[in-house]
Amino acid sequence: MAEGALPVAVTLTDAHCAIHAVFRIESARLIAALARMVRDVGLAEELAQDALVIALERWPEAGVPDNPGAWLMATAKRRAIDELRRRQRWGQKREELGHTMDAEQEGAAPDLESALDDDVGDDLLRLVFTSCHPALSTEARVALTLRLLGGLTTEEIARALLVPESTIAQRIVRAKRTLADQGVAFEVPRGPELSARLASVLEVVYLIFNEGYSATTGDDWMRPSLCEDALRLGRILAGLMPDEPEVHGLLALMEMQASRSLARVGPLGEPILLLDQNRARWDQLLIRRGLAALERAEELGGASGLYALQAAIAACHARARTAAETDWPRIAALYQALVQRAPSPVIELNRAVAVSMAFGPRAGLDIVDTLISEPSLERYHLLSSVRGDLLARLGRFDEARAEFERAASLTKNARESTLLAERAAACARGSL
Repeated sequence: MAEGALPVAVTLTDAHCAIHAVFRIESARLIAALARMVRDVGLAEELAQDALVIALERWPEAGVPDNPGAWLMATAKRRAIDELRRRQRWGQKREELGHTMDAEQEGAAPDLESALDDDVGDDLLRLVFTSCHPALSTEARVALTLRLLGGLTTEEIARALLVPESTIAQRIVRAKRTLADQGVAFEVPRGPELSARLASVLEVVYLIFNEGYSATTGDDWMRPSLCEDALRLGRILAGLMPDEPEVHGLLALMEMQASRSLARVGPLGEPILLLDQNRARWDQLLIRRGLAALERAEELGGASGLYALQAAIAACHARARTAAETDWPRIAALYQALVQRAPSPVIELNRAVAVSMAFGPRAGLDIVDTLISEPSLERYHLLSSVRGDLLARLGRFDEARAEFERAASLTKNARESTLLAERAAACARGSL
């Protein structure tokens, strides 16, 4: 019963809650199916939102449908068909949708209902590649992906990214206009282009996860809702592209990092660093899922992939029952492989940490000191933070204090700034 309703009407508040929940779950499917039909992501989103408005008007009186998603899909289909009829674009749409429509008879009206009933997985995959198109800036890709695939409102995206709502609105509008102006096809790329475009998709998903896992600005150390959105997108991608090793590598990495979420924050919201975390609070289900995804990536021949290597590092932490049992030499070796795979000053800094844990702080400091003159790290607070930690472990507390103070002044995250200031104060007392 796509449009059947429960006999008991719900309150307006209940209807609002139901619509909000359904939108989060169903909006990507709605927009994907509609975009395949109208070939315009912006118009598809408008049509999906029209269906939600109709639901908001009807559900408080008629009751919430037994299958809200199917109700919305049916309503959105009718709106799309009405829109196409108003625009009198039958000929154009017959050509664009000919592979999915039965319009063999001369003058027959296109079977638009059937055209919307293709495999929804393909539609979602098309939407993923469209919202993460390289024609868009990274910021626009993140905003559009959260909007179209994450089901977030403009206000929610702005709050999550700590950016003014007007800025997010402009990014989304410009992104949709760019896609339309450049005639970006609503399709999954093929051949060599697929790999290049997939890299963009994975980058966007991981950027969303990282902003949730270690917030760059604001008062909170983490924004769990962003991690959840990225994980959901990663799981969708793994389902849609089961033979792509890097998709499984990224999912493995996010699952295992997310497993530490509860242990990363104290009762007052204060950060808890990796070596100080209570590992009993790590989510074993997420760890098992992450290890399984990593195994799948390796089975597909992707062990040396960018995300699979990072997932392998996360697996070393996940398998260690205590911080002391961590296989730091293996982590250092994996970071060395990662540097060779994708040279980066930030990855080299992470390698320095692993080397210091495996072979002593002096060995780590030697690597860090080669990065001091790196222009891209000039205002990167973690360079000073890592150097401060290594200096403190060597007993050079005055130098360490100065580094922690510099790091505290550079970070834009209030919780992190407090933590770094506390570490500077501890160095002033001759300890850490």
